[in-house]
Amino acid sequence: MMRPWLVPVILLLLALPAAAAVEIAPEGTRPAVVNEVYWQDGTHFIAIDDILSPFGISGRWDSVRHTYSFTTPRGTAILSPGSQFVKVGGRFLPLGQRPRFIDNRLRVPEDFITRLLPDLLSTSVYYRNLAPRAALPVDEATTLDSLFALLLQKEQPQGGTGLRAVALDPGHGGLDNGSMAADGTREKDVALQVARHLERVLKMRLGIPVYLSRDEDYALNAQQRLEPAARPEVDAMISLHAQASLRAEPRGIALIVRPREEYDGLVIEAAQGNSLKLARHLGRSLEQAGFPVAGIYLAPLLPLGRGNLPTVLVEMGYLSNPEDHARLTDGAGQEALAQALFAGLNNFAEEQKERMR
Repeated sequence: MMRPWLVPVILLLLALPAAAAVEIAPEGTRPAVVNEVYWQDGTHFIAIDDILSPFGISGRWDSVRHTYSFTTPRGTAILSPGSQFVKVGGRFLPLGQRPRFIDNRLRVPEDFITRLLPDLLSTSVYYRNLAPRAALPVDEATTLDSLFALLLQKEQPQGGTGLRAVALDPGHGGLDNGSMAADGTREKDVALQVARHLERVLKMRLGIPVYLSRDEDYALNAQQRLEPAARPEVDAMISLHAQASLRAEPRGIALIVRPREEYDGLVIEAAQGNSLKLARHLGRSLEQAGFPVAGIYLAPLLPLGRGNLPTVLVEMGYLSNPEDHARLTDGAGQEALAQALFAGLNNFAEEQKERMR
């Protein structure tokens, strides 16, 4: 079963046109073209009114509360430039970035359409970005760019030694809770708990260093998340997340890799890179251990960084699904998940050793 933001949302990746624009509509109807598409901080922003209009929905801006609200089959949805969450009833659904006013209109990040809108409206959504391959702008003078440069310089370990060290990135932290379950379970807590299980397994079974981006509940910026991966001995990075849906049915683990990898200035597609190979090993090991795997997907997510370091973002399941929730909040379930992830990492390392011989 695929992620809900991949099943009902049709994403057509076409050649890059001259101007940025998107098409959006209820599935099966003539799409509306939105030409006001802004690229900021690594993502496209689109006016919320332009997104809702093809569905016959009008929203309302409350200048006192500084919130925007609109009616959905799931209840009243509320969003604000001050929050990175969409509130629906008593639930909070995370956005990739906060909404923002651009040219006097409230605009939301693209993942509002691809990930949240189908669930909010209980319908399939046609969405097509006419400029999906825009590159992530990076200021070459920034520390973050220097960190990315270190990732670009990663080399295969000499002598076929397998994994020398692994970096783990438990998602979210601090004021950023990530997804939340109806019972209050927070994604940031689950991610850290599984990371600690996996850290222990790696140290016990392989005796190698394991570097965590965070080891307690505190916030990280993009540079801090990637710092463990910049260590010269790190040969793989796993980013751990969980998600939630407005429905209980979606479940399963999704494995996400960057669409392209960079080797000394050479850009190659994911199919030729080691991140996809690692994701395939992880997927097989998870399935063999009895975990439902939704699939492997390509996405230019900032936690994946750039470069050639084998990196996989693992969406460990849905906190909104009873079975996934039980596994993710149970110590034995977390340990079983960590063991399966370890098996995938180890199998990937063994394959790399064979290839080096």
